[in-house]
Amino acid sequence: MFKSISRAVSIATRLTNKTSTASATRTVEPLVRSALCVPSSAPIRPFTRSIWMMCNNGAASGYRPRLFTSKGVLPTVSCGCGGLHTEGDKAFGEFLNDEIKEEKKIQKGKTLPKMSGGWELELNGTEAKLIKSISGDKVTVTFNVNNSIPPSVEEEPEQGQKPAENEPELVSSPNFVVEVVKGGASQALVFDCHFPEDEIGHGEGEEESDIFAIREVSFQSAGDSDWKETSYTLNTDSLDWALYDHLMDFLADRGVDNTFADELMEFSTALEHQEYIKFLEDLNGFVKCS
Repeated sequence: MFKSISRAVSIATRLTNKTSTASATRTVEPLVRSALCVPSSAPIRPFTRSIWMMCNNGAASGYRPRLFTSKGVLPTVSCGCGGLHTEGDKAFGEFLNDEIKEEKKIQKGKTLPKMSGGWELELNGTEAKLIKSISGDKVTVTFNVNNSIPPSVEEEPEQGQKPAENEPELVSSPNFVVEVVKGGASQALVFDCHFPEDEIGHGEGEEESDIFAIREVSFQSAGDSDWKETSYTLNTDSLDWALYDHLMDFLADRGVDNTFADELMEFSTALEHQEYIKFLEDLNGFVKCS
C-alpha cells in the first residue's frame, strides 16, 4: 500500500516538472526568436552560427543579409583617416593606378622644355609667367593651362574608310596676355592673344601665316593683373589690317612671334600634362585616403 502511494506521488511529481519545463520553454522561446529575428515556425538555432545569419528575412530569396538592419551604408574597409571606403572606391583606385601608368608612358619628359630667347620663367601651379627685358622694355607673357586643351571632335570614318588607329595628340593652346612696359612707365600696353582654330593669313602668296592672333589691345596699369573695364579696349575684329600688322610686328620685335608661339604651345602642353598626372595622383591618394 505504501509502495503504491509512493509510486503515485513520484509519477505526479515528474508530470508536474515536465509541465513546468514545457511552459517555461514556450515562454522563453518567443523571446529568443524575437531577439534573433527568427520566424516562430523555425527551430531555435544555436549561438555558434555565424552572426551574419541573424535577421535573415531574405534568405529564401537568396539575398545575403547585412549584420544588422540599417539604413546607412557600412564601409567595407577601415582606415586611419576615418573616411568612408567602399568597393566602388577600391575599383576607382585600381582604375586610377592604371591611368597614371599609361599617362606616364606617353609623357615626353620629366622636365619642362626650355623657352629660347632669354625668357625667365615663373610658375604658380597652372599659371606661368615668361619675363624678359629688351633695350629698356619689359615684356611679360602670362598664361594658364587650365581649359587649354581644345575639345576633341570624333569624326566618323566615311564608307569604306578604316577608322584611325592612333588617337590625335592633345595640344595645349592657351590664351595668353602680353604686357609691354616702357622703362619705368606706370602704364603698360597689354595684348590679349589667342590661338585661332585656323591659321590667320592676310594675303595670298605669304610664305608664313601667323599661328596666333591679337584679340584685344588696351592700356592698363603696369603690373596690375586685373583688366580694368573702364580703360578703352581696342577690339581687332573690325580693325584695319595695316594697323593690325603693325601691332603684330611690334610684338615680333620684342620676341613674341611664331617661333615663340610654337615653343609656348610645346611648353604649355608639357605643363598641362604634368599637372594632369599630378591631379590623378592626388585624386588616387584622396580616394585611398593615404
